[in-house]
Amino acid sequence: MKTLTDQLTQYATYHRDRRNIVTHFIGIPMIVASMCILLSRPALSADLPWLTPGAVISALVTLYYLRLDVRYGVVLGAYLWACLAGAQSMAAWSTGAWLGMGVCLFFLGWVIQFVGHYFEGRKPAFVDDLIGLLIGPLFIAAEAGFLMGLRKDVEAEVNARAGAPR
Repeated sequence: MKTLTDQLTQYATYHRDRRNIVTHFIGIPMIVASMCILLSRPALSADLPWLTPGAVISALVTLYYLRLDVRYGVVLGAYLWACLAGAQSMAAWSTGAWLGMGVCLFFLGWVIQFVGHYFEGRKPAFVDDLIGLLIGPLFIAAEAGFLMGLRKDVEAEVNARAGAPR
């Protein structure tokens, strides 16, 4: 399994334009939230209405993030939990409203992502490696930490390998 730095570096090579990174701060959270919404139905157990495909997938993804890095895993697990909590309440909406919210967030999030890649002049990372779909949220969490002055060692290594953002 690749290390945290390996995964972030590979993803970062597709994301060196600061405008692209900014669009990802908007688009990726929207896409993650939309997936939690769209996977909030059906409940897998009548006795456990919170147990949905989204909850199962989020638990597995959180374990993957925790294996890469405990700190980022906790942050991303908390974000997924918050998305699942919101999605759970939306699952009780009418099918049209629930589906509309999920699809709209998904579509708009991807439009924003592709605008960023237009600035970048490069295709999205997941086109070459599907793991990029999981690394996107991790990349945004890392970039947010870097902006706050955290994990300077990881930032320095990623920038040394992928080049500094421009």
